[in-house]
Amino acid sequence: MANVQLQGLKKSFGAVEIIRGIDLQIEDGEFVVFVGPSGCGKSTLLRLIAGLETISQGELTIGDRTVNDVPASARGVAMVFQSYALYPHLTVRENMGFGLKVRKVARVERERAVADAAALLKLDALLDRYPRQLSGGQRQRVAIGRAIVANPSVFLFDEPLSNLDAELRVHMRSEIASLHQRVATTMIYVTHDQVEAMTLADRIVVLRDGRVEQVGAPQELYERPANIFVAQFIGSPKMNILNVDAAKALLSGETLPQSATQCGVRPEHLQVGSAEGAGLRGTVTLAEYAGAETLLHIELEGGDTCLALHRDGTPPRVRSGVTLTVEPSRIYLFDQNGVAVPTAA
Repeated sequence: MANVQLQGLKKSFGAVEIIRGIDLQIEDGEFVVFVGPSGCGKSTLLRLIAGLETISQGELTIGDRTVNDVPASARGVAMVFQSYALYPHLTVRENMGFGLKVRKVARVERERAVADAAALLKLDALLDRYPRQLSGGQRQRVAIGRAIVANPSVFLFDEPLSNLDAELRVHMRSEIASLHQRVATTMIYVTHDQVEAMTLADRIVVLRDGRVEQVGAPQELYERPANIFVAQFIGSPKMNILNVDAAKALLSGETLPQSATQCGVRPEHLQVGSAEGAGLRGTVTLAEYAGAETLLHIELEGGDTCLALHRDGTPPRVRSGVTLTVEPSRIYLFDQNGVAVPTAA
């Protein structure tokens, strides 16, 4: 196991700067997830750590070594790719042990390492099959097994579940979480899916345009977002962003800080009442029923729209009038630059 430290890390392709100076400390044994929209630089950052891209500026340390100029094969990391990258002509056993064979590890030791990894991932019965004979989830477990066999100090995952269907993604997510508990090795995981980030991470690194927007535990990012970008990226459905007049209506005219120009409220925190009640008024334009809850699309007076999750009882009908209220502690306030400011509560 090893910690990973990034100091002023930058990466440019010609005149285009992709990673714009990142400082980050990842602790030994920690599970850290890089998350952000497409093009934010998360996969590039992972490839810099892996040694698959050269660092333009800054310093990268793994354990007690600065590894800027250390080749990928000597960094003590193992990477699991989105595409599985399995050799089709090799069996599961041969795929998992291929890296050790290239490094000329003795056959007995190689077979023991493959057997241990196969037992850990419940692949024992599949060792003599070829990739074409496996499901998507089984192939992904083989790719993870190949990484385990390498006995790395750091595991790197580059969107490993993106090719799987929804049900299998949930299953593999729990498999990866269980794997981290069992092997207790530092893991860095890249995804664009904030649900994966929230359920897997000890800490989440939210990236935008090659910069870090916020780093923190999932609950910290959900409850105390640093800005509107993080507030809307973390949480599903995403946070509603409204003007301050809407916040005053939600809070029955309560005084707000002068620096606040926008307010945020999560759909799950809005309380939906009848049209005659006090609060922010609107009309239901769409109701998405999902069993335990209904997602309401509401057009507010003035033309803005917002989302509200209705969980108890019969939801209001489409085209019916409603009023919205919220506990003061559930209101998020932001200044004109989108940066969080303290609430009045």
